[in-house]
Amino acid sequence: MIKTISWEGNAVVMIDQRALPHEERYLTCRTYGDVIDAIKGMAIRGAPAVGIAAAMGIALGALAIPEGRLRGEFPRICEAFARTRPTAVNLFWAIERMMDRFEKETSAHAEEEHVRKALVDEACRIHAEDIEANRRIGTHGRDLIRDGDTILTHCNAGALATGGYGTALGVIRATHEEGKRIHVLVDETRPLLQGARLTAWEMCRDGIPATLITDSMAGSLMHREKINCVIVGADRIAANGDTANKIGTYALAVLAKENRIPFYVAAPRSTIDLRTRTGKEIVIEQRNSAEVLAFHGARIAPEGCPALNPAFDVTPHRYITAIITEQGIMRKPFGRKIRNLFSSDTPNR
Repeated sequence: MIKTISWEGNAVVMIDQRALPHEERYLTCRTYGDVIDAIKGMAIRGAPAVGIAAAMGIALGALAIPEGRLRGEFPRICEAFARTRPTAVNLFWAIERMMDRFEKETSAHAEEEHVRKALVDEACRIHAEDIEANRRIGTHGRDLIRDGDTILTHCNAGALATGGYGTALGVIRATHEEGKRIHVLVDETRPLLQGARLTAWEMCRDGIPATLITDSMAGSLMHREKINCVIVGADRIAANGDTANKIGTYALAVLAKENRIPFYVAAPRSTIDLRTRTGKEIVIEQRNSAEVLAFHGARIAPEGCPALNPAFDVTPHRYITAIITEQGIMRKPFGRKIRNLFSSDTPNR
């Protein structure tokens, strides 16, 4: 299994996704600031993986707080992680998990050493739970895939975007492991080429048949009946089923509906945000225009030409055929079924 991120000897070790596919290089983060830089700099990305990194980074920060100052400085560390990336809800979900564990331990008047250990345990538990959730997503989702299907996926929703195994690619992996003959079409995903660099790398590494296409080819291939279904991940799912994912996802959903092709979203329950009622409320991260204007340091547009660079777009729920979580497959209408996922939880979820 691809080792995306791990806790090793009071350090957070993660694969540096900026070096892929040419080099499998690992970063060792020894301070919480190192983890923040890794998140902001896209060394680690993907909603679940960012959540895990934040949890581990918070635990790392807690270990470094001087004795007697834990209660005062812990919230500041959490706030620093909350400012890293605005769209992926798993980040904020993980921060809340860590804050809840902190409050539970401190309210019980636990010694600071015990609190620090509990935070490390919680971060590692979040990691382990994510991998298990991904495998269950794969088990549920593979029933939607037929033998001989060609599947289109966008961006990277694989092991690299999670604690391991993947969401959209988890479904693909589980289908392949089941023995079904499938073929994956991988959108390159401009401007950072997460499909070309990361998804294609994962598919080649696992021996899953895959072909890289440019983002602009998808519509033509759908019209020519070369695609049987689309599977993508998600960075935030609103309470009504509207879904934020990598920029370009909305266009694929519209094309899929026009061509009567199923469009599936695969994501863990932690990606669903009941406090976001519809996709209109989702904050879309705006990244540096240099990512669009240049490639590997070489400018590809004329000087003085501006560029837009929203990292995500929102797909309205009417274009989504089904949402696959670790608890099963949800079909329309999504609102009630999403609420039922959290019916036994505390009101704030």
